[in-house]
Order: sequence, then C-alpha cells, then structure tokens
Amino acid sequence: MQDENQKYSRLTKIRSWYGKYERLISSWSLICGFVFDAVTLKRVDLFWENFWVIAHLTIVGTAMVLVHAIEKGEGDETNPSKLHFWLVNIVQFFFGGILSTYLVFYFRSGDITVTWPFLLILALCFWANEALKRHFVRLAFQISLFFLSIMCFAIYLVPVFAHQIGPDIFLLSGVYSLVFIALFLLVIRLTSKEEFAKSQNIVYACIGGIFILVNTLYFTNLIPPLPVSMKEAGIYYSIRRDNRGNYQVSADSNNGPWYELYPDIHKKTGQPLYVYSAIFSPADFNMNIVHEWQFYDINVKQWETESKIPLTVIGGRDGGFRTYSEKFNPAAGHWRVNVLTENGQLIGRVRFNVVLVDQTNQIMQSLN
Repeated sequence: MQDENQKYSRLTKIRSWYGKYERLISSWSLICGFVFDAVTLKRVDLFWENFWVIAHLTIVGTAMVLVHAIEKGEGDETNPSKLHFWLVNIVQFFFGGILSTYLVFYFRSGDITVTWPFLLILALCFWANEALKRHFVRLAFQISLFFLSIMCFAIYLVPVFAHQIGPDIFLLSGVYSLVFIALFLLVIRLTSKEEFAKSQNIVYACIGGIFILVNTLYFTNLIPPLPVSMKEAGIYYSIRRDNRGNYQVSADSNNGPWYELYPDIHKKTGQPLYVYSAIFSPADFNMNIVHEWQFYDINVKQWETESKIPLTVIGGRDGGFRTYSEKFNPAAGHWRVNVLTENGQLIGRVRFNVVLVDQTNQIMQSLN
C-alpha cells in the first residue's frame, strides 16, 4: 500500500512539473522535431517516411475522437490530472510532427519566390499549433487542421502511386481527401452527436473553404509540384558526360557571392551557355519537363520567353535525373531559366546576369 502511495505521489509530481513547464517543453519539442525532420527526411516516396505520416494522422484522429467523446465537457486542458489535458497535448504534439514534415517536403520542391503563399499557410498552421493550444478543444479548429493535413498528404502521395502528376491527379487527391474526412466526421457524429450538431455548419464551411483555397493555389501554380523537386542546378560555359557517367562542366570562377539573386556570368560574344538541372521524381515516375529561357527586357519591364526546350526525366535516382539545355549567344542582361512540368508548374529556377567580356576565367568541375 505504501509503495502504491509513493508511486502515485511521484506520478502526481511529474504531472505537476509537466503542467508547470508545459509551454516551454512543447515549444522546444516542436522546434527540435522540425530540425530533426529537416536533417533526416529524405524522399517523399520512401515507405518509412510515409508510414510515420500515416501513424501521426492516425494518432491525431484517434485522440480527437477521444477528446470529444470521453470527456464530454468535463475536461480541463490546463489540469495535468485530467485525461483531457493529455489528449489535447497528444493532438498538439503530433500535429506539430505532421506540419513540420510538410514544411520540409514542400520547401524542397518548387521556388520559394513563387510558392511562398502556400508555404506561409503551412508555417502559420505550424505556429497556430503551438500558440493557440486552447483552440484544440474546439471541434472546428481541430478538424480544419486535420483536413488540411490530409489534403497536403494526398497531394503528393497519390502521384507517387499513380506515377504521374497533373490536374487530373490533383483533383483525384482532393476527392480522396474529402472521402476520408467524410468518414472521419461520421465517427465524430456517432461519438459526439450533441457537440457535432452545434459545430457542424462551421465545420462544413471550414472544410469547403480549405478545399477551395488549396485548389485555387494549385491552379495558379502556387503549390510546389511534389513529389517532383529540383536537387541541383547551375549555369555553365560547357558541359559533357565522361565515360563514368559524370558530367564535366566549365563554370565561371568570378560569378560573385552565392547569395546574389542574379549572379554575374561573364561571357564572350558568340559563346553559348548551358543550364544544368537534376530533377528528382519517384521510382517508375518518368515525365517530361521544360527549360524555359526568359530574358528581362528593360524597355518594357517584363520577362520575354526566348525558347522552351522539352527534356525527359526518368525517376528513381536519389540525386535526381540529370539533363541540360543550351542557349546560343544570349544577350547581356538578366536571365532566368524556369524548370517546369508539362503543365507549367514551377519545379525550380536558375537566375543569372550575363556580362559581356573579352576574356573569361573558367574552372572545371565534376557533377556526380
């Protein structure tokens, strides 16, 4: 009996300690989790990467059902002695894990200068997950984040299985997301009938709003084109493939610091330039891409498309499938080469500023 009392006393102290430092512990765990994901997450088509996302979604969904079914208004999200407190913390913690995974994957795909609205939405959700904990007891808030999480997962998982990307596959991802959330709402309705009846109108409105928003972002090319991503890219004077399959390139040795948006590339008149890109797509996911060469016309202050060069990408290589395009004698000024899917989604972008010179300083590099 004494041993049981001691164990209960220790458990009570642990609960009290966690309750006292809950915000600090939660914040650090989410930050550390995000850093861990950024370092360890590799490919969107790997089994274990997706298994953990599914596991996180399952735990979040189960805890959400229990929050609204078991406690039934008796919970206190500030009291560590209540089951409600721990269920809300579980929802918050695993939501953080899901959102950090999406931030890492989507950040690696596309160009941040174009897809920043979608990345900002994910970042705000990640912040809200930590800052708005009390809202986790509200059904509409929880389901909104849950549906967005499901849809973000389906957007890149369905193409992995379909071995293709495009508007029809995206719409199919949306259909799967709606079916899944409808089944989940059925469970919520059965286990928390009164609470769901009070919130159902706003729940449906939130789901519809998120669905429309994500579709709008996709069809305006503001969502990164996962599961495709650009692993490496660059601008070179010459490029050739050696007997071992590596690319030997000649690069400008004086093209300025890495952080310049449009680094200088010094070129002689009549000299061509080559843009190299390594594009990752999952195994058995073969596709066509386009190198779109654009020149900034300072007279009309807009980008003019000079050429579009179609290229083929074969999926499965960790470092991405390597290919390149050539532009003969590009004019002096700002250039960018958009690496696009066939449907016009931006995979990545190479920017540079052509400076005409009499003599260039070149260095040889090997791209493995």
